[in-house]
Amino acid sequence: QVQLVESGGGLVRPGGSLTLSCAASGFTFSSYAMYWYRQAPGKERELVAVTASTGGTTNYADSVKGRFTISRDNAKNTVYLQMNSLKAEDTAVYYCKVRLGVGVRVDYWGQGTQVTVSS
Repeated sequence: QVQLVESGGGLVRPGGSLTLSCAASGFTFSSYAMYWYRQAPGKERELVAVTASTGGTTNYADSVKGRFTISRDNAKNTVYLQMNSLKAEDTAVYYCKVRLGVGVRVDYWGQGTQVTVSS
């Protein structure tokens, strides 16, 4: 079955850096775009970054452009989110997602990893 397992979250001071990882299994990882989302307390889940199946195309939310980098290693079935210059407003649970299927598509989510930016 499809599994997505995030790791790498934690507590970091403003201006600091973290790298999140999402290990995938149960599908042909190299064939699908991968997404990072986040959800802060009391807010809706929002798209942070997406990478195409080959990693050649990436897109970011305006709020993280220039600070976050999404990348993937198709040999390791893993997608990463490098987060630099972290701000308090980046505090959230971060989730990775994959959308599978042809015609009827289904989203699969990981369990999330908490990122807290605080002094």
